[in-house]
Amino acid sequence: MSDSDKPALYLETTVPSYYVARPSRDVVALAHQELTREWWERRASNFTIYISPLVLQEAAVGDAGAAARRLDVLAGFSVLRATEEIERLAQFYFQELCLPAKALRDAGHLAFACGYGMQYLLTWNCVHLANAEIQFRLIEVNERRGLKTPIICTPEALMGFGEE
Repeated sequence: MSDSDKPALYLETTVPSYYVARPSRDVVALAHQELTREWWERRASNFTIYISPLVLQEAAVGDAGAAARRLDVLAGFSVLRATEEIERLAQFYFQELCLPAKALRDAGHLAFACGYGMQYLLTWNCVHLANAEIQFRLIEVNERRGLKTPIICTPEALMGFGEE
């Protein structure tokens, strides 16, 4: 299967963060880490994965060692170009979805995924991205603009059909 035959997936920053993080003492975070590692090792190769400059900016923040690990696993993915159109779309989503100020970057992730026609947006951000109510509103605003909405989900929801 060539890359052009694979579904396009936008990889949001939380996924590589969980992938390279040291095991958490929090049982929910630890489960997310394990699911992420399983998805990365078993399923990631089934997708053409894209990231954005926003993902790289977020991945570079924080502890230097952790940032280096995040940037290292992201190094092989194609980086989507930031454009004025993507920036306008992010502002539009921010306003139309009534996102809080702290979620401006999340609107950016949505803009990259929708603006570039991704089939999937993979994230562990279940507050502002993999959130059914926000997705419902996103579908409505995208339909008005003639844009497709990617399936926004966690690695757990994108594990495949159990054939592996």
